[in-house]
Amino acid sequence: MISNVIANTKFMRFVIVFIAVFLLCYYGAFFFTGLAVPGGNYSPFVEKYFNIAAWLRSSLILTAKAFLSILGTETIRTDEYILRAVGGRGVRIVYACLGFGVMSFWLAYIAANKSSLQKKIIWIFCGLLFLWIINVVRISLVLLAGNKGWHFPFGWDHHTWFNIVAYLAIFAMIYFFEKSFKDKSIE
Repeated sequence: MISNVIANTKFMRFVIVFIAVFLLCYYGAFFFTGLAVPGGNYSPFVEKYFNIAAWLRSSLILTAKAFLSILGTETIRTDEYILRAVGGRGVRIVYACLGFGVMSFWLAYIAANKSSLQKKIIWIFCGLLFLWIINVVRISLVLLAGNKGWHFPFGWDHHTWFNIVAYLAIFAMIYFFEKSFKDKSIE
């Protein structure tokens, strides 16, 4: 009976921390993005030093540009939002393309778990990097698909495919994260 109460308390702690961290990350990104965009409650300080969306967008576009170059597709960045194939079509990377939802989920899951701070930081960093790489590949494929006339399977759009692949990656990372604790307890 006592073990059930302890297990329920641990689970409730996990759920509360998960939800709190997820909401803080997800809506915090909205908050900082809102302050960094001229108009409304604009803050030049936030735009200059905390414009997370612009930094993430630039890193995705520039890395996709380099990746596509390796694949033999030359691209140009026409403005802060658009990557275009030379002489072809482009992709516009808006807020919804940045992946804040999946990144917030991953960060919240690791933060809610019991583990050392060092282990959490390593898993958060590696997981966010992996999700970022998936997003770079997605952006690259969308640009290639638009220029080569490819269609996405089942008629689903690239956001749906990104979410499917990203959450499958998250579940795989969760498996290995949890396994890392079980492996240590065997020793």
